[in-house]
Amino acid sequence: MVCRAFCKILSLLILVSFLTGVVLATPYSFIDKRGESIIIDVPVKRAIIVISYELIPALNLWNQVVGVSVWAEKNCDIYKAFIKLNPDLKKPTVGAGINLNIEAILKLKPDLIITWTYVPQVVDYLESKGFKVFTIHPDNLAEFYQVLRIYGKLFGKEKRVEEIIKKMEKIFNLIKRRIHGIPPEKRKKILHLGGKPTMVSAGIGITNDLINLVGGINPAATIKERYAEVSVERILIWDPDVIFIWGNAGYNENWLFENLQWRHIRAVKNRQVYKLPDWSTWSPRVALVALYMAMKTYPEYFKDIDFEKIADDFYRKIFSISYYYVKKYEKY
Repeated sequence: MVCRAFCKILSLLILVSFLTGVVLATPYSFIDKRGESIIIDVPVKRAIIVISYELIPALNLWNQVVGVSVWAEKNCDIYKAFIKLNPDLKKPTVGAGINLNIEAILKLKPDLIITWTYVPQVVDYLESKGFKVFTIHPDNLAEFYQVLRIYGKLFGKEKRVEEIIKKMEKIFNLIKRRIHGIPPEKRKKILHLGGKPTMVSAGIGITNDLINLVGGINPAATIKERYAEVSVERILIWDPDVIFIWGNAGYNENWLFENLQWRHIRAVKNRQVYKLPDWSTWSPRVALVALYMAMKTYPEYFKDIDFEKIADDFYRKIFSISYYYVKKYEKY
């Protein structure tokens, strides 16, 4: 009898939800990057996104996000383009990831704060104030897909996430098909430089995955860290064929070309040094970063590929905005 009554009540709630369009909250349990178990009612209605804010337009989270990092306004071309088109989409800022404004966060009353693991003390402090915090720091593409799928569950966007992953995989598969026939002895050594020319992407991280995916060899991969500071002498010994510079670095290709210490490195001698677009690799745009790297590393295999045409199609399908319009807000 009790079971029958419960089933009737549940059926009534489902019917009311269907007729009114109200989505019933459901507890969702998951593990974040710290290994912490988090239980939260989904779909989340009031999130603060400190990191990975490119997922706001990708998943159409504008009505479920109440605050963002100041970095979204300062550094993210896609976010800036959207709020220029529609100022009503602009969200209050809550400071930066390592220096969050607790008073601003308290006023916004978030259900969830999404940030990274960079400063554990900040996360501990937020939790001490009663906030639920989801930390991310994907160290490979597989982990990034996991993050995307958690986002899908958190915001009720599971179907959309799978569509995005499918479109990313389409670009990755294009790259794999093109470089498939390159023999191992012809694979080029690729080095990725960070905020300082001597800070390299090592054997852990999405960048190392991208180097492998585009058919390259990362000479720094033997260092089992995300990043490592090394000497110019060590880079000379590695003698990379191609060098990519992090898009947000404060220097460019010319700095290497004009530096006497670097002139004997093969990539510099052959002018095979490229500054990457300033795009996050914790974003669907990581697929386009991979295509850019592949085309610069092995141009002979991608002669018929129009990068900007592919990028525009990707932007329109993933972000619902034109690549050419967003490009006006890129930093140079």
